[in-house]
Amino acid sequence: MRILSNQRFSQIMRVLPVLVLILVNSSLIARNEIRYYNIYFAAGDFKNKNILVIRKFEQEGKKYYIGVDPDNIETLIIPSNQIYVEPISWPQILIQYNNTAFIRAIQAAKKQSFSLQNSGIIHGFRKGNGVSLTIDLCPSNKPLDRIIFTKLIPAFQRFGKPVPIALSITGRFILTHSEDLFWLKGLITAEEISVTWINHTYNHRFNPKVPLNQNFLLEPNTDLNFEILETEIALLQHGLLPSVFFRFPGLVSDHNMMDKVTDYGLIPIGSDAWLAKGEPIRPGSIVLIHGNGNEPLGISDFMRLLQAEKSSIMKREWLLYDLRESLENEFQQ
Repeated sequence: MRILSNQRFSQIMRVLPVLVLILVNSSLIARNEIRYYNIYFAAGDFKNKNILVIRKFEQEGKKYYIGVDPDNIETLIIPSNQIYVEPISWPQILIQYNNTAFIRAIQAAKKQSFSLQNSGIIHGFRKGNGVSLTIDLCPSNKPLDRIIFTKLIPAFQRFGKPVPIALSITGRFILTHSEDLFWLKGLITAEEISVTWINHTYNHRFNPKVPLNQNFLLEPNTDLNFEILETEIALLQHGLLPSVFFRFPGLVSDHNMMDKVTDYGLIPIGSDAWLAKGEPIRPGSIVLIHGNGNEPLGISDFMRLLQAEKSSIMKREWLLYDLRESLENEFQQ
């Protein structure tokens, strides 16, 4: 019988918890398999509120809808037997619900769609010195930058929990970072943070040798349906609720791509304060940093910002806004 060395035994014991976690997650995902996931537009009443349905799917033999409250841009999962809906086309929704925050935000994003970079909503509600923090989780071989959260939570939770954060996530990050996702879900369960999950596509393809107008999501033969819907499915399989927000990989798009994405019932989100690029923060800014281990400059800039604004944070003069609530306030009638 082969006897393991102490060093080899220690290596196995370090890896074992991660393998167990992956196996457990795989088993849970198999039981929570999402089937027949499709775009589906309809309208109905749920708990005395008018709801727009944007997706339908089956899970464990039961049918569900993903709905959005057009007034506050909040998404929810609704069992099909709890709501009666009437199908409605997307062009009809744009007309009939044009005075809601949801459609006003989409139309505003489409107007900001003629530049190759940073199209969509780039600024939120201007109140005090508050900002909305968005953290991009692009595909990466490196672990999550957990320091962002461990520094952020004690800085802001004294004013109430949970601390609002928007995570712009890719399907590939979900696929390869089970342990990090488990850790984030723990923070959510403990009400340390509340997360708005932004769809950042599944693959987030990038070729440094190709010009921007043929790169990222503009790469020829890109399967947009897969990039968007498979990311939503991945979130649902992990018990996470997709929002109606979308971020273009690299913040790169064109007018045609903007039209295609908004036709999924999604609101593209850019940024006017990408910290690693030295862009200044203003009241209402949508701040962008990367938490996937590939942008240490942005992380260090944000840490310095927290330290510099420590006094203002203590006085509640510098706050974090929930992205959804910020846009609800910005685009409400």
